[in-house]
This record gives sequence, C-alpha cells and structure tokens, in this order.
Amino acid sequence: MEVFVTYILPVIIFAAIGGAAGGLLMLGSKFLAVEVDETVSKIAEILPNANCGACGYSGCEGYAKAVAAGEAPNNKCKPGGSEAAKQIAAIMGQEALETEREVAFVRCNGCLDATEERYSFIGTRSCAATERFYNGKGVCRTGCDGYGDCVAVCDRGAICIVNGVAVVNPDKCGACGKCVEACPNNLIVIRPEKQLVDVKCSSKDPGKVAKDLCKNSCIACKLCEKKCPNGAIAVADNHASIDYSKCTNCGECAKACPRKCIQLLEIRGSEIS
Repeated sequence: MEVFVTYILPVIIFAAIGGAAGGLLMLGSKFLAVEVDETVSKIAEILPNANCGACGYSGCEGYAKAVAAGEAPNNKCKPGGSEAAKQIAAIMGQEALETEREVAFVRCNGCLDATEERYSFIGTRSCAATERFYNGKGVCRTGCDGYGDCVAVCDRGAICIVNGVAVVNPDKCGACGKCVEACPNNLIVIRPEKQLVDVKCSSKDPGKVAKDLCKNSCIACKLCEKKCPNGAIAVADNHASIDYSKCTNCGECAKACPRKCIQLLEIRGSEIS
C-alpha cells in the first residue's frame, strides 16, 4: 500500500491532469479556432511580401483578403506587376487586368559637378537628419543631399548614389514607394515607365537664383512651354512640370531646354548601366 501511495498514485494523478489538460486544449482549438481562407493564403503566397502599401492596403495580407472578398482588383500589386496579376486572376477565376509598369524617378540632377555644398557635414550620414537640423547641406535647399536614405529603404537594391545624387535603376524598381516616403525633400516620384520625358529638377527658386545655385537647374525660361506642340508642359512657380495625359514623348521640350534639366529617357536601363 505504501508503494502504491508513494509511487503509483502520483503517476496516476499526473496522467489524469495531463489527459484533462489535453482534452481542454483539444476542445479549445476546436471551438476557438480561426478559420483560414485558403484563397487568401494562396494569393498571399504570390505577393512579394514587401508590405509596402503601394496597393492602398495595410500590407500584402490585407490586399490578399480584399481580393479574395472581391473588394479589390487583381492588378494593384506594383512590385508584383503583371505576373502577380496573372497568377491572382488564375486563383480567382478572373481575367488578368492590365498592369501599367511604374518606376521611381529622382527629380534632381544637382550632382557634385553642378552645384556646391555649404559645409562639410560630419554627423550622422542621413538626409533626414541633415534637413532637420541644418536645412540640407547644399547651396540648393531643395536638392538631393546624397546620403542615401532612399537607398537604405529599397528592398530591391534599385537605388544608388551617383556623383552625389540618388539615381534609380528602372530594371530593379518595383514602384513600392518606400523611397518616396524616405526622401525629406520630396524629390522622388512614382511615374509610368512609358513616360519618357521628365524634368530632373525640383527647384522653385527664381531663374536668376537657380542659375547661380546649380548648373543643371530649371530657370523658368519657358522655352520648353513654347516648343511643346501639345501644350503638355507649363511653367508655374518658377518650375516646369509635365501633364502626362497630354505628353506624347516627342522630346521637343528636352531639345529646347538650355539647362538640359528636361530629359528624354529610355524605357529601361537609362539610369544606371
């Protein structure tokens, strides 16, 4: 009897407790289980999981849920592009919607050869820090600081600093928009890749001032505006801007620009070889 009480009974009690706990866990997993939508899982697996928010949703899973619920089209994932749209459409039994490829573009060409720095910055090499504490390092207050905050957030390695200015490789860019948010001077935009003409300057200084600050700056001379046969380019606030809905990529504005800040680009590979 002493052996039973000392050795066997505790084992029986522990086994009973373990069995009861296991039974409760089984019941809990059954009644408290969250149903997993297989469609959502399949769509999420296709997405690049960049969670960039470029689709307009909180992340890849949020977009996958919206598509599965019929609340979002299949072509909203910019990094995934047309291939992701095709695969999502196949899962949903839909026709893949057309996807217009977009890329990031840096609207600054204030390279080291074209402008000057106001001082030598030896603090934290961060564009945001430089702008926050010193209002930038260059004589042009709206130019690229060149410390690569955009480079740091790009998951695809699509951006690098060339001659003091951030430059995008269109072949690698997924148009996620992280670089747009990272740039403290708002120099980076997401635009249609097929749009081959763009203004590589963001200065809104008066012409005489801009001319002295940077050799590649827009000086608001309006020659581009006068030469455009489609009325697609206009100068306002000392800065030329293009209406993409009217632009035909003829390049007349680029030819007319005496500062060469309006450029006619190639579809791919024009930014970095």
